[in-house]
Amino acid sequence: MDASDPNTHDLAALQGIWQQVAFEENGDPAAIDRTGAPDALTTIDGHHFAVRTPQGELLLEGRFTLDASVTPKAITWIDAVGPDTSKPLPASYRLQGDRFVFIAADAGAPRPTTFRTVPGLTMRTFVRHVPA
Repeated sequence: MDASDPNTHDLAALQGIWQQVAFEENGDPAAIDRTGAPDALTTIDGHHFAVRTPQGELLLEGRFTLDASVTPKAITWIDAVGPDTSKPLPASYRLQGDRFVFIAADAGAPRPTTFRTVPGLTMRTFVRHVPA
């Protein structure tokens, strides 16, 4: 692995546990998160992700690919469970230190290029989880 490669760098920076701190869907910052939970924890291990409640209940899991060489940076989520199982969900992301934001489109839609939701887009904001 080449440490100067942006994909390698971002993949390494994403490893660990992230706590969701904001959710917005279809232009509504007060939308109900149907595949998450308040304070849900997302664990990233390699290219695998798992979303759990703070109590440990599995809500969602799957795999992802990155392309950090484009602007905005691209991530494609592929859920292994839930309503979007096996569908590639095109997304864009920002990763700045201990803050990770992504905006995802519905399967088959174009990858979002701005971090603002409209119908068909979901945005999640995370901070690196620090155990109490």
